[in-house]
Amino acid sequence: MTVIASLSLRPRVVAFDAYGTLFDVHSAVRRLASRMGPEAAAFSALWRAKQLEYSWVLTLAGHYRDFWLLTQDALDHAFAVFPSVDPALRPDLLAAYRTLSAYPEAAGTLSRLRASGLQTCILSNGETGMLADAVGSAGLGPLLDAALSIDAVRVFKTAPAAYQMVCDTFRVAPAEIVLVSSNRWDVAGASAFGFTTVWVNRAGNPREYAGFDPVATVADLDGVG
Repeated sequence: MTVIASLSLRPRVVAFDAYGTLFDVHSAVRRLASRMGPEAAAFSALWRAKQLEYSWVLTLAGHYRDFWLLTQDALDHAFAVFPSVDPALRPDLLAAYRTLSAYPEAAGTLSRLRASGLQTCILSNGETGMLADAVGSAGLGPLLDAALSIDAVRVFKTAPAAYQMVCDTFRVAPAEIVLVSSNRWDVAGASAFGFTTVWVNRAGNPREYAGFDPVATVADLDGVG
């Protein structure tokens, strides 16, 4: 039995994080790994870590710079840390990031949820244009009722205003929404806001953020619905 089917209170909306949940954030580097050398995996990990760090620091400081610009800032930092990686790859890496690969089970999961009568959406830190490119290249648009970018509120998750976007868009209460994310910090933020949450823990990471727990932890999106 999938998580959604097992819930005692049926939700009305299932919201998905985009980067790391529906889209594989490391697929951009993997496409170019043969041109990057042995430090490609570490480069990709740092790129992702700095991208997120910049979003949190700016939000806490009361400033905003959109996620596409932060993605470029983080990439430049990774090049500085790994001088063995040719900086001439920068435009190719950025182009690849705008068309990240969706996880293979993503479309099937969205299709099943829609067929069961649930509404589906993305709630993402991603800038509007980069999010649209990722959704379009993966062919997920017809399977979503909305693709929500925090550009509209200019504050990144885990700020409550980011999660409020789903309530406002679908005119539902937090208790009627399930948020699915591979990012444990996102699960914590959404749980604190009042959403039911599901953690997609592909890497088998340990539990954290006690008190802001998901209702279930699954290995991939097939376990969601």
